[in-house]
Amino acid sequence: MKLLTAGDRAYGDIPCFMAADREGAGRMPQWKRLSPEVDDLAPDGSSVRLLCATGRGSMAHFELPPGAVSRPVRHRTVEEIWYVVAGTGAMWQNLDDENYEILLEQGLSLTIPVGAAFQFRNSGTTVLEIVAVTMPPWPGPSEAQPAEGRWPSTM
Repeated sequence: MKLLTAGDRAYGDIPCFMAADREGAGRMPQWKRLSPEVDDLAPDGSSVRLLCATGRGSMAHFELPPGAVSRPVRHRTVEEIWYVVAGTGAMWQNLDDENYEILLEQGLSLTIPVGAAFQFRNSGTTVLEIVAVTMPPWPGPSEAQPAEGRWPSTM
């Protein structure tokens, strides 16, 4: 048995998110340490750090600063599973004309179904940190469409 660490390059110098594009990527282990640098801004305005991806899903770390409210969006083809790593806030979702407000706190997991309008806010004094899995993998910025929201956005 081989013990693999983030510093190993047993499978070549292939960034984790690019390995998902390779044939057979789901059959080889991948790893990626959370970067201190932001990779991008999400369509909702939150900061994004990309994590691992396969042909069936992708993972990312999101941050929203204290007092911030995201832009409301709706995903066309992907669903997400969120896990709150740190911070407090609220998530609003509208699906089939039903409104849901979910309090966000460390340790909570929730889903965002395909087509649901959603928006989230940080009501705490520290950064709200989320790890999310998107299925299928995030296709790009055109996936998120603007939507009507619950709160005025600060982004």
